[in-house]
Amino acid sequence: MDQEAIRGPGGRFVETTAARHMRELDRAEVLRLLSTVSLGRIVFTHHALPAVRPVNHLVVGEDIIIRIHEDGALGSLVAPSDAPGVVVAYEADVIDPITHLGWSVVVTGYARVVADTDEVDRYAHLLYPWVTHPMTSALRIRPDLVTGFWLEADPTRPVPAVRS
Repeated sequence: MDQEAIRGPGGRFVETTAARHMRELDRAEVLRLLSTVSLGRIVFTHHALPAVRPVNHLVVGEDIIIRIHEDGALGSLVAPSDAPGVVVAYEADVIDPITHLGWSVVVTGYARVVADTDEVDRYAHLLYPWVTHPMTSALRIRPDLVTGFWLEADPTRPVPAVRS
């Protein structure tokens, strides 16, 4: 099939091109894009099962910082003192729901609770809470595996217009 059609805003059908290119992103571009958004999803192990939570974040250098509160599932992510941290994945994206164009990135690495109270206080002022729970700490993800891609339209085909 050469073209796809989906129901867009107002119930109108919108043609979307099936001809897209997926361009791999390098580490620097992944981290730059990640710093342009504040929402992502953390993937971690909770009661021996995979769990996913939407969270807001900051990028500080190459580290991803997220807020946690002690009664939340993320508060249970404690690494043994002799380990580099708890393995987590972090994903963020900006993909247009109509054209299906945009980017998606995944960072896998080790997460540790931020121990320095001054750092936690600084992050508490920079990370706006989603819920009324006070931020009790922050989690720092040190990226190890950094991957991402950009979905781009085929430049040889015009971007379809919305039809009524």
